[in-house]
Amino acid sequence: MMKIFTCAVLLLAAASCASNPKVAAPQAPAVRPIVIGEQRLVTSSALGDTREINIWLPPSYEKTDARYPVIYLIDGALDQDFPHIAGLAQYGAISWAFEEAIVVGVQTKDRRAELTWRSSDPAELRDFPSNGNSAAFRRFLTDEVKPLIEKNYRASGEDALLGESLAGLFIVETFLKHPETADDYIAISPSLWWDFGALGKEAKKSLDDFPKGERKIYLAIASEKGTMRDAMLSLLAGLKKEKPKGVAWTFSDRPDLEHSTIYHREALEALVWTFPRTSEEK
Repeated sequence: MMKIFTCAVLLLAAASCASNPKVAAPQAPAVRPIVIGEQRLVTSSALGDTREINIWLPPSYEKTDARYPVIYLIDGALDQDFPHIAGLAQYGAISWAFEEAIVVGVQTKDRRAELTWRSSDPAELRDFPSNGNSAAFRRFLTDEVKPLIEKNYRASGEDALLGESLAGLFIVETFLKHPETADDYIAISPSLWWDFGALGKEAKKSLDDFPKGERKIYLAIASEKGTMRDAMLSLLAGLKKEKPKGVAWTFSDRPDLEHSTIYHREALEALVWTFPRTSEEK
């Protein structure tokens, strides 16, 4: 009897709400979260730590069974560069400015440790005592992050590395010394001043015996001068002289921009160059 009474009361209340416009119907929450991707936490044996991996998927991902190139973004945590690079990927997808791609943001923590090799500069050893762990970070990327992405997402097999400043240094080191890591490399204002500009000085030697394979590298620099610019010019001279087979490269010199302002602008140009749309896709 009580159940019948309760149901009757509820029905009368509902009817009253429907007939009386002054009684407000339940409203949806005024604030809802904006979701732009997915996050996975990876416990890394290479780093002995847990890292944040953020994934942005193209708008067409759920509508097709297509496979997509993957951009591995170094310094890709939510409080690093993931939001603005995912925004560029979204822009590329809706404007057809460049090919759709999956963006994978890879978190760094101690950037001076994880994105550098061990310096021979006494000043850098003194000021950055934790430096020299780029090999472990590269193992984390190739042995732990990439297999995770390839297992769980429709990756096409074409991989790009993207980063700026110390992340750019890591990318240039990877391109010169471990070129099999990726197909495409984008280094914006890389910190080539590291270790007395060693990468620039060694570029010709590294490129002289460069392994065969189709690769691309996009290089850009802002108004930086001194060792950083000198090392970049040495790297470019090595590319011009050695002409490594299968390597396409381009360089953007932006003295009109600062180290702090170049990244977003040049990242767009780099993605357009790296992932061009074909006329069939358009």
